[in-house]
Amino acid sequence: MPRPAAEPSLSRREREVMDIVHRLGEATVADVLEELPDAAGYNAVRNTLGILAKKKHLRRRRDGQCYVYSPIVPRVVAGRGAARRLLRTFFAESPRDAILTLLDLSAAELTDGELDEIVARVERSREER
Repeated sequence: MPRPAAEPSLSRREREVMDIVHRLGEATVADVLEELPDAAGYNAVRNTLGILAKKKHLRRRRDGQCYVYSPIVPRVVAGRGAARRLLRTFFAESPRDAILTLLDLSAAELTDGELDEIVARVERSREER
């Protein structure tokens, strides 16, 4: 599997903020502050959003007195990049090992319909090879 270009890593707080902005679609500093699980100051959140904009994860536009931030990369694309990093870091680039680990961790929580969906995707992958 070829290695993707180096992707800027995100701190834990940056990932939390990105998750909030992805979930909301767009957000102001106040929106993010309201959604954060632990108390953070307004300036800390503003700085984090600014860093994410500099790293080209977010774009911003002025709306009156504040900036509104929105993701540059759709969540699904960002998720693929994160999955690639996860595969490289913890699974020696083995999708099989990652999938089996995820099933071991969550099989009891999956519904029959979700398991059927997974099986159907595996079958489709076989046909596409």
